[in-house]
Amino acid sequence: MKKFKLAVFISGNGSNLQALINASKSSDCPFKIELVFSNNPNAFGLARASQSDIPILTLDHKAFKTRQEFDATLSKKLEQINFDLIVLAGFMRILSKDFIKKYENRIVNLHPSLLPKYPGLNTHEKVLENKDKFHGATVHLVDEGLDTGRIIGFSKFKVKKHDNYDSLLAKTHEIEHKLLPKICSLIATKKIILNKNNILINGKSDQKSKEVIF
Repeated sequence: MKKFKLAVFISGNGSNLQALINASKSSDCPFKIELVFSNNPNAFGLARASQSDIPILTLDHKAFKTRQEFDATLSKKLEQINFDLIVLAGFMRILSKDFIKKYENRIVNLHPSLLPKYPGLNTHEKVLENKDKFHGATVHLVDEGLDTGRIIGFSKFKVKKHDNYDSLLAKTHEIEHKLLPKICSLIATKKIILNKNNILINGKSDQKSKEVIF
């Protein structure tokens, strides 16, 4: 079976990368990780990739004068790699409009909130401040806005009275590690198709985001 190829972008620890690596080792997994890229040469996730013999690429964004220059260099590097989908898994850089346009409908991001609630940073703190009943994680297409792309799928859990930042972080990581490989598998098997104007789920146009139940 021909494997669907992922290019995974990270900036730090890479726990969601590890979840993808673990899933990819199953004989029936429809995807493989073709490349792991990081803008942080010291990201621990790079060691995770190396330990599994996955090619790595690094470009330190601090070495570039502009975001556009960084993205243009990255884009040229990626032209040498054969991949089907870019997966942002803890990638802490905003991509330029030109980069997103070049890879339109081929970039997905994992975000630690129930979008459209709480784009950007500090999502767990906001859940606690607003006393939300539910929290979770979302996988969405990347567009030119901040976490504004079309939602592909999400998973949630109930926030309990005793929850604090650390417990919400741990619970969110737990569902992220299931959600991201699941969504990638559904895309790889074409049960989810990312089109220009909509998302097809099992051949039907998706009118609203879908909760993924484990």
